[in-house]
Amino acid sequence: MKLTIDQTRRLARAAMQSCGHTDTEAEIIADHLVDCELRGLSFGGLARAISVIERRTNSPAPARPITIVKETPVSATLDGGDQVGYLVAKQATDLALAKAARIGMSVVAAHRTWYTGMFSYYLEMITNAGFAGIVAGSGNHLVAPHGGTEGRFGTNPIAFGFPSDDQPIIWDIGTSAVMLGEVMLRHRLGDPLDDGHAYTPDGRPTRDPAEALAGAFTVWGGHKGSGLALVVQLLGMMAGAAAAPDGLTDCGFFLLVVDPALLTDGADYQRRVSEYAQTIRSTRPVDPTTPVRVPFDRSAAERTKRLADNSIDIDDRVYAMLTDLSGTSIRA
Repeated sequence: MKLTIDQTRRLARAAMQSCGHTDTEAEIIADHLVDCELRGLSFGGLARAISVIERRTNSPAPARPITIVKETPVSATLDGGDQVGYLVAKQATDLALAKAARIGMSVVAAHRTWYTGMFSYYLEMITNAGFAGIVAGSGNHLVAPHGGTEGRFGTNPIAFGFPSDDQPIIWDIGTSAVMLGEVMLRHRLGDPLDDGHAYTPDGRPTRDPAEALAGAFTVWGGHKGSGLALVVQLLGMMAGAAAAPDGLTDCGFFLLVVDPALLTDGADYQRRVSEYAQTIRSTRPVDPTTPVRVPFDRSAAERTKRLADNSIDIDDRVYAMLTDLSGTSIRA
């Protein structure tokens, strides 16, 4: 079904309020979920809201307030209190930006959180302020290292963002062949995984999402991706997260923010980033009908289109599940 952007936002906000979030918290989470939908990443949009409701409902104890457990003028570590990561990572990013504005750089980390969403969301905040940033996030053992069939890494996304005179350059990837949100969505909808993306608990290749969730996902990029996943897990441990969290309980979030003006002329750097991005886009393509892109081009174009259309396609099954769980219905 098709919803307007406002209807999508109201549904996401009401869903988050239904599981105990305050109006302010629900608005922060809804903004992130709607941005996922606008950018064509539906598994991280309203479908993720279903997972948040389930996780909150099934938590053995109520979440605690987010607290700062270690701080210096240039750094901070947050204990997320088992709050959803959209709230924890947003607070961490706000804190990192404030410190970087005073000092020129900052490093902020968080643990005891879950579902931090798209790292590019936080990197847009950072690049809009004229800074560059690196974000990494560890998790529970879902992904097998290269050459293995048992989970030892989280899906372990890592992202880099650079400011420019126009659109920022943001590269945001997961180090697994398939992301947790996509596997969970396919499991809900009864759709199979692609070949080569998962193993059963006893190590056999599978396309069944349920078997994948009980077994392991494959790593992205062979031995190189496996090494990158290891690095992300170690950064999460530096954030105070466990090396092997017990389920979806203690994801690590690591954020480094740098003002290019510490090292060079900041305005000139942004101009040169823009110019360099254009040289990449102007590369002679293998297929003349498919121009070369730089990271974030697709995502930004999808969002621009949906904003202009004021329309978001929501899977009927996801809409039905979400409205049933939240007791909220948004009619066209």
